[in-house]
Amino acid sequence: MSTTKQKTSFEKINLQFRNFFNRHPAIPYILKWLLISSIIGISVGSASAGFLQSLDWITNYREHHLWLIAFLPIGGFIIGLLYFYLGKDIEAGNNLLIDSIHNPKEIIPFRMAPFIYIGTMATHLLGGSAGREGTALQMAGAISDQFSKPFRLIESERKILLIAAIAAGFGSVFGTPLAGALFGLEVFLIGRLKYDAIFPAFAAAIIADFVTKLWHTNHTQYQINLIPALSFLNIIYAILAGIAFGLCAATFTKTIHYISSIFKSKITFPPFRPLVGGILVAIAVWIIGTTKYIGLGIPTIVDSFNQHLPAYDFVLKMAFTIITLAASFKGGEVTPLFFIGATLGNALSYVIPLPTGLLAGMGFVAVFAGATNTPLACSMMAIELFGSDCGVYVAIACVVAYLISGHNSIYGKQVIGEPKHTNFKNHKGKRLNEL
Repeated sequence: MSTTKQKTSFEKINLQFRNFFNRHPAIPYILKWLLISSIIGISVGSASAGFLQSLDWITNYREHHLWLIAFLPIGGFIIGLLYFYLGKDIEAGNNLLIDSIHNPKEIIPFRMAPFIYIGTMATHLLGGSAGREGTALQMAGAISDQFSKPFRLIESERKILLIAAIAAGFGSVFGTPLAGALFGLEVFLIGRLKYDAIFPAFAAAIIADFVTKLWHTNHTQYQINLIPALSFLNIIYAILAGIAFGLCAATFTKTIHYISSIFKSKITFPPFRPLVGGILVAIAVWIIGTTKYIGLGIPTIVDSFNQHLPAYDFVLKMAFTIITLAASFKGGEVTPLFFIGATLGNALSYVIPLPTGLLAGMGFVAVFAGATNTPLACSMMAIELFGSDCGVYVAIACVVAYLISGHNSIYGKQVIGEPKHTNFKNHKGKRLNEL
């Protein structure tokens, strides 16, 4: 009799729980994705911490042993061989992540993480001009996608997982979790956000950033010293700067795709492409006699906020980065785009009467916004990095750059969810590399 009563009480409790969850269906969703996002955040945050700390060490070692730059062609050839024989299915990099969100197929191979890490370390050690976002995103995607099978995620849930992974990778590598979440939501589909991924994206990005900081990983601090009061004239100046940043972003994306096509058409054996590119970069460094335009270029980015720099800095950084990445070296475009944008903003301060630091900060995020079609993420990034006082100026610059850059992007697999304006109505639903 007591056993029967016990069963009855359990059934009542079960029924109450079912009724509760039926009335509040968001709760099991939140609990499920909080668990998954926590695992993603811890894994990706730890990976980003190790990556950033080793990248700092590699950069410092190269700067104290400049003879290593002579070995850039050999390093490029080895990277090319590695990907040619063992990594053809992961060579698409960030575009593979974006394509997997739109059309999930096979689980992203885990070897993408160590391969991109090794390739990026070699690029920076030997003097290529590349960034770190590509590495962080690919490591995050490869690590996180391995949890799809254990959690038995269906196709729609796997898309959310990959968005959360991108958010975690971006947020943790730059120390900007809110921008990371928006970037994950914004980058794969131009003009639309996937709202059922908002909670996982923000949770994963915030946790990953927190974990990266727990590993005592430092992020570069930037400061805009003077922000003028808003006025009609200053808004016009911000729009003009945004136009310049958008044109720069479009020029960068078109040129890097064009130079990449030349490398592919003229050099049929892929490992020879970074070999040739490495020769060009190493010779250029020797000719100009400075390492200012290779690697991440963080010192120059910091200087662009505080002092006038040569007006041609952004052009040279663009050239070094385009040759490096078009020749198939590994890393990313984003930090070089920060350099290009910040130094372009610095150069514009010679002709636009806004403070140098403000224009550098606007360019820092706006060129990136134009090259990736992520104006919301870039506006939030500026607020996280520079403070909210610059918000209106950077938002204007990012939105204008986004519009001016047209349907161009460093990520060719981006899909147009909503065209940027009515003149592009027939582009809806197309991938950028199909235009």
